[in-house]
Amino acid sequence: MASRHVTLANRCSESKSPYVRSHMDNPTAWQLWSPETLELARTSNRLLFVSIGYSACHWCHVMAHESFMSDDIAQLLNENFIPVKIDREERPDIDRQYMDFLQATTGGGGWPLNVFVTPDLHPIFGGTYWPNANSERGKHGTSFEDVLQKVATLWKEQEEKVRENGRQITTQLRDFAQEGSLGGEKAEGGEDGVDLDVIEDAYQHYKKRFDSVYGGFGASPKFPTPVHLRALLRFGAHNQVVRDIVGDEDVEHARYMAVKTLECMARGGIKDQIGHGFARYSVTRDWSLPHFEKMLYDNAQLLHLYLDAWSITKKKLFLEMVHDIATYLTTEPMQSSLGGINASEDADSLETEHDHHKLEGAFYVFSMNEFEKILTEGEVKVCAKYWNVQSKGNVDRRYDHQGELVGKNTLCVMHDTPDLAKELNMSDEEVKRMIASGKRKLLDYRNKNRPRPALDDKIVTAWNGLAIGALARASAALASSSPQQARSYLQGAEKAAQCIKQHLFDPSTNTLHRVYRDGPGQTQGFADDYAFIISGLLDLYETSFDDSYLEFADTLQQKQIKLFWDDKGAGAFFSTPADQPDILVRTKDGMDNAEPSTNGVSAQNLFRLGSLLNDETYEKMGKRTVSAFEVEIGQHPGLFTGMMSSVIASELGVRGLMVVGEGPAVEAAVRLMREGARPNMTVLRVGGGVKSEWLRGRNELLRDLDGKREMVQVCEGGACRLLDVKGVEALFGE
Repeated sequence: MASRHVTLANRCSESKSPYVRSHMDNPTAWQLWSPETLELARTSNRLLFVSIGYSACHWCHVMAHESFMSDDIAQLLNENFIPVKIDREERPDIDRQYMDFLQATTGGGGWPLNVFVTPDLHPIFGGTYWPNANSERGKHGTSFEDVLQKVATLWKEQEEKVRENGRQITTQLRDFAQEGSLGGEKAEGGEDGVDLDVIEDAYQHYKKRFDSVYGGFGASPKFPTPVHLRALLRFGAHNQVVRDIVGDEDVEHARYMAVKTLECMARGGIKDQIGHGFARYSVTRDWSLPHFEKMLYDNAQLLHLYLDAWSITKKKLFLEMVHDIATYLTTEPMQSSLGGINASEDADSLETEHDHHKLEGAFYVFSMNEFEKILTEGEVKVCAKYWNVQSKGNVDRRYDHQGELVGKNTLCVMHDTPDLAKELNMSDEEVKRMIASGKRKLLDYRNKNRPRPALDDKIVTAWNGLAIGALARASAALASSSPQQARSYLQGAEKAAQCIKQHLFDPSTNTLHRVYRDGPGQTQGFADDYAFIISGLLDLYETSFDDSYLEFADTLQQKQIKLFWDDKGAGAFFSTPADQPDILVRTKDGMDNAEPSTNGVSAQNLFRLGSLLNDETYEKMGKRTVSAFEVEIGQHPGLFTGMMSSVIASELGVRGLMVVGEGPAVEAAVRLMREGARPNMTVLRVGGGVKSEWLRGRNELLRDLDGKREMVQVCEGGACRLLDVKGVEALFGE
């Protein structure tokens, strides 16, 4: 059947997504992913060209500039395909569907993700960045024009074969998508489940890949991998059974790997050395050259991670990182006037307000000439050496493919101040003073003279959940040592939670929306939106003891179960609801990637809620969630580190702490709980001036408690015991 001629117009202006809207001036006639567009593909018998990216993606911007602004390429796209532009942060389900295809067929992936799709939504061919024929890369390899012409010809001449190939590919993807469906057979009674030895296996996976020189795992590019680092860091914070399985020496080495990595990252170019926050990843093995985009989900997870690292080691550097990231998330431009936290900042920006072409890292890098212009001679001598600033620039040309960083320097801490002071024959105090002064001057210059990278100001529900939990925990841990900052972080978490409830939650159906920008988007929340928000609300409850957060978490947990739980198979949560028509393969997310796995977080939520609410149903579902992935965890434990705490909880249970009233034992319990990294421990509070009416009604064990009587009780392994101050201190000293 021949393709029918249709006249297309660019519809990006109809979208609320900043990323999609940034393509509204393209001659490419982008359509939105919608029932109308999918119907248009069917009636016109055209392939869909689906291009997926996000605002902070550098190569997305490169391809947009090179190709989607090209009249020649636009003509090819508009006359032969239905071009569709998608924001992956708005539709992670579509992104996952076609990324799985690309990885299965090519072994690689990334963004921009470009896929050719039949009118029945079956993928047939895909790739990431394709160069324009006129670019340097396009002249020496396959160009985007080549790809478009070949695919268009193939569809025109061999449509039925192409359709059949697409159907076969989808069938194979369904066969591959068994994650979370192979286990669970014997999970109901909890007799079997995942063997705790997988914890040691997971540790060995990372021990083999650890970079002992620069931290992290593998060579380059190098990602922070907060989920994996957090698991390694916390092995020793679990009870003695876990420590015995891993072994004292391996527990210490697991912690060392995490600490070494966090120290190297904090000193590297991946950290904004004069501002706040971390970039998404490093192009180089030594963390010196980042891709400069800053993502909310990265910084929220890194706040959790650095907080755990500080709680365990008490290293000053880690405390500085906690304050740095928490400040970044609770101030402009990241925290919006609505209270929600924005999605990301771009990698690319203009060097000055008079420029027209954006460059990667322009906001963050400096030349030696700029250093000499901004700083005093003495400050240049100290700061240039401290941050490795060189006259010729410090960026290796091998990593600067576009030539945008010639003569520029990324700021990386190369010396400890005592060593630098000795080398320069100065006092340590004088060196620190000059670095602090230099940092202030450079930041002031940057803010006054350089346009800030574009902000993606949509509020993503799931990512706000990660941030709410991290900020709440930071507030709790720092309440004694930094009360003013702690209050600020708590306010930031509470504002974000209120924003979600007010703007992204429908109380008539108890459902979440995925994103908000000038109103809630049309996309309903996915399983990760529920999981991450529930987790954040539980952290917020254990910080404030306001049971309205616990009530909201309980409401959302029940809705997540209704929409996503696999009640006909192995258990655990599908990523998408059952009634979604544009999803070819319904998958369960168990492996950790840039974000924690949905089922890893969900299992923890179920165990925590089961403990806090004395709800056996939640606890059983937590066990079933773990058991659903028992085959995959057994085969590849290093890919499921986010599930490890739940593996432990499934076998050993959760330690529940209940504090009632006021008094020395209560205050000691609350303080020690907040200041430590306490995996698989929950704390609830009744009386003492906290809001607990709903909780007392929901948890039958609390209904008849005298809220004025001081009591600290810990329950674990089916038994409870009362604790005095010494007992509390002994408990947290275990």
